[in-house]
Amino acid sequence: MSGVWVFKNGVVRLVENPGADSLQGASRGKVLVHLPTNQVVTSYITLEQMLTSIGWERYYNDPSLLQFHQRSTVHLISLPRDFNKLKSMHMYDIVVKTRNVFEVRDS
Repeated sequence: MSGVWVFKNGVVRLVENPGADSLQGASRGKVLVHLPTNQVVTSYITLEQMLTSIGWERYYNDPSLLQFHQRSTVHLISLPRDFNKLKSMHMYDIVVKTRNVFEVRDS
């Protein structure tokens, strides 16, 4: 992973393409792929169906985010409400929390 570490409001985060915020989120070169079907995730509706099929549930605690959790773990997947703002860091979060189900690939 390469990029620039940014410290803002007491939070440090990695910005992968500094200055590229004007580009569309998920279409910047990475795609999330559902491995069992080899299907590229193109919407939150599709992603929600895939996650619920493996035991994840919608979590409605924060209306500004789309969140999923599993009862058997402490994992929580938090995503921006707008699919176009989905970044590779969100995709990798999904991959880490759903081992062998999703993969991030270059588009």
